Amino acid sequence: MRTLGRLILKAGGFHLHSDFSEEMKNAVIIEAPHTSMWDFVWGRAGLWALGINSRFLIKKELFFFPLGAILKMLGAVPVDRGHDGRGFFTDIVRRLQTDKNFSVIITPEGTRKRTDNWKRGFYYIAQQSNRPVFMAWIDYEKKTCGVNKQDKLVPSGDFKKDFLIIENFYKNVRAKHPEKFNLSKEYLKQ
Repeated sequence: MRTLGRLILKAGGFHLHSDFSEEMKNAVIIEAPHTSMWDFVWGRAGLWALGINSRFLIKKELFFFPLGAILKMLGAVPVDRGHDGRGFFTDIVRRLQTDKNFSVIITPEGTRKRTDNWKRGFYYIAQQSNRPVFMAWIDYEKKTCGVNKQDKLVPSGDFKKDFLIIENFYKNVRAKHPEKFNLSKEYLKQ
C-alpha cells in the first residue's frame, strides 16, 4: 500500500511532507481542510505512503452494495449520524486502548460544506483513550499533504484552549475550496 500511496500522490502532483512516528499507528488523526471529495484521495494516499493503516469514519448511508464493500476494504467505519453515538464512541475508544495498530482519522468539519462548528468527537475520543491527536493537512496551493510527529496535541481537557492550537496550525493551509473552510473564533464562544 505504501507504493500505491506514493504513486497516487505523484499522479496528482502532490508531495508528502511528513516525519513518521510509531505513535501515529495508535492515535487519533484529524485531517483538514475537508472541502472536496479529493481530500479523501490525497489523505488516504498519504497515510498509505507512511504505512499508517488508519480507519476512517463515514456516514452509514454510503454502505450500500457495492460501494459499502469497497469502503470497508479501504478502512471505513460506518457512523449512524441519527443515533446518539455512545456505543460507537465507546467502541472506538476501546479499540484505541487495546489495539496498538489501530488509528482513526476524522475530519472534524464533518462535512464538505462550510460549517461554523467543528465536531468535537475526535477530541473526546482522544481524551478518553489517552491517545494524542495528530494534525494532518492537505494544502492545495502548495500541493502538499502530510502529518508530522511534532504536530501533536495531547488533550488538556480545556477544549477552547486546545482548539486555539488546532486553529493556529491550520490557519495557513489552503483548501481546494477556501470559501468552505472555517476556523472562526465565533465557534469558541459557544
